Amino acid sequence: MFDREGYLPEHEGQKSNRSDLAVAVPLCQTGMMTTDVAKPPDLDPADIAYVLDPARPILTHGRVIETGRALRSHNHPRGQLLWAMRGVLRVVSNACIWLVPPSHAVWIPPGMEHQVTIESEAELLNIYVDPSITVRKPTRPMPCCAVLLLTPLAREMIRRLGESDTSAPFDDRLLRFCAVLLDELEQLAEAPLNLPGGQDERLSRVTRQLIRHPDDPRQLTELSRDAGASPRTLERLFRAETGLSFRQWRSKLRLLSAIEALNRGDSSTTIAFSMGYSSPSAFIAAFREAFGTTPQRFLRNGS
Repeated sequence: MFDREGYLPEHEGQKSNRSDLAVAVPLCQTGMMTTDVAKPPDLDPADIAYVLDPARPILTHGRVIETGRALRSHNHPRGQLLWAMRGVLRVVSNACIWLVPPSHAVWIPPGMEHQVTIESEAELLNIYVDPSITVRKPTRPMPCCAVLLLTPLAREMIRRLGESDTSAPFDDRLLRFCAVLLDELEQLAEAPLNLPGGQDERLSRVTRQLIRHPDDPRQLTELSRDAGASPRTLERLFRAETGLSFRQWRSKLRLLSAIEALNRGDSSTTIAFSMGYSSPSAFIAAFREAFGTTPQRFLRNGS
């Protein structure tokens, strides 16, 4: 069922759909400095993402990918629901970041350029939906990824479909099963596990630094020296391009980084102090305000 972190053959005629431009840098582990190492080559997406066949509305593909690997920036005509049954994913698209723990999956609309980075060894299960089918009608002016909280029913249906042979013609039973799964996906709640980015290069210099080092304690006055803009200009850019103040943006980055750390097994105390919170209780309160639950309950249930 699963490929072990290997290269997939280049799909004929799909090169124009791929780009090597956007490279996501993994969020650093709490309490550790990053070290420059040789970056392994990015992996290719599955060939079936490029197969157009309304008679097979959903195609599936599973694989296991090691920590730190990435799927190159790409797009494909099929919509994609990407679920890591084990491990944590980070998806980058349109200068935004989505964090996807095992309790959730990310919906990627057809044709959307994106890159996937593996934050901890992941067992992936993808379902690719033919573009003739509308999934999750857009609620924003532009198509956008969405992190969805999986219900027990959705998880089991995705697993069951992953065990089915979707390479053969679909019989009536499998078509009905796909229809029920697609209906279930429409009902899933969207989770606020995204971090908006920006296009201005001065802003990007700051956000790239903080994404690499979410525990960086410097304030905007100090960060502005490397950005080529004044603190006031950077604050204006944060509000204009992300919809958040600098303080709000960094707080959300640290909370998303905390989810990664929780999935690695770090304690709330370790995370709190490494991320600059005054106490574990202050971290837990901030986490609850952002996600509506405590860190440990989120780790167990995803909500």
